[in-house]
Amino acid sequence: MPKSPLLECIVNVSEGRNATTLAAFAAAIESVPGCMLLHQDVGAGAHRTVFTFAGRPQAVVDAARLVYSVAAERIDMRTHHGEHPRIGAVDVCPFVPISGISLPEVVALTQVLGQELGESLGIPVFLYAASATAAHRANLADIRRGGYEGLAEKVKDPAWLPDFGPRYNPTFGATVLGARPFLIAWNINLAPNVPLATAKALAAKLRGSGSQGKPGLFPGLRAIGWHLPEYGRCQISCNVVDAEKTDLAKVYLTAVSLAKEMGADVTGSELIGLIPERYLRRAGKAFSFSGDREEELDAAVEVLGLGDLTPFNWRERVLEALLASH
Repeated sequence: MPKSPLLECIVNVSEGRNATTLAAFAAAIESVPGCMLLHQDVGAGAHRTVFTFAGRPQAVVDAARLVYSVAAERIDMRTHHGEHPRIGAVDVCPFVPISGISLPEVVALTQVLGQELGESLGIPVFLYAASATAAHRANLADIRRGGYEGLAEKVKDPAWLPDFGPRYNPTFGATVLGARPFLIAWNINLAPNVPLATAKALAAKLRGSGSQGKPGLFPGLRAIGWHLPEYGRCQISCNVVDAEKTDLAKVYLTAVSLAKEMGADVTGSELIGLIPERYLRRAGKAFSFSGDREEELDAAVEVLGLGDLTPFNWRERVLEALLASH
């Protein structure tokens, strides 16, 4: 019997400090029948919140449209400052097929939504990932390069005109929208005394793109070094863009080893949003001898130090566990 179509959205909004605005986003998502708000990850230092929701494809798209409406009403990018790179009030809005819907079908949904946002809300929309209209626009980092502050100048280049909406919206900025496979957002924590230069150097060694023309160790990993005042420490901020080929435990233990060589300490890591069970289990598999599901998940939490900064319960962060509970 075919599975009912299930779509996930992991929307990143440029607000991490105003509780009233964050509550408005959550209420908008939860107001749509057939859509489940699964998790929200609030970052005050990054001034950014990630909302993860899933459900019937059209319901998820409708909820995302409401998120954009709330952002257009409540966020003014002219006064926004935060640690995380961003170009707009809704910085990036990826849609991920979970079951019963193909990536090309999700691409079509993003194209329709992008056109609607451009026309009804006056938001400049860049399509990226599988939805990209040109090869040079597929990578989020390339679209976002220059940030909100450089956006007005960037869109003067015909190669960087938005796909939908006006050329520029000073209040909202722009948004990046598209369909993609699952991505794991994950930060590796450094000890409080480790300087930013060391975090950046470690990120360059780990990420696939490396630095100065020399490739890094993990092709499926993107990473930058940054400092978060709320934690009083630096992190290696990671996006695992090829989760099938990138083992979190290998990345983490390599980071620990490289940091030691540089006279620095890794204290643990931090998962942003949710993770499919198979990727977290794989991280714990080598450290569990029974093959038991829960034991492997518990081992992964321990090995990766996921409770380093805040308590971590995999039952609240594994995608399948959350979907089963709703």
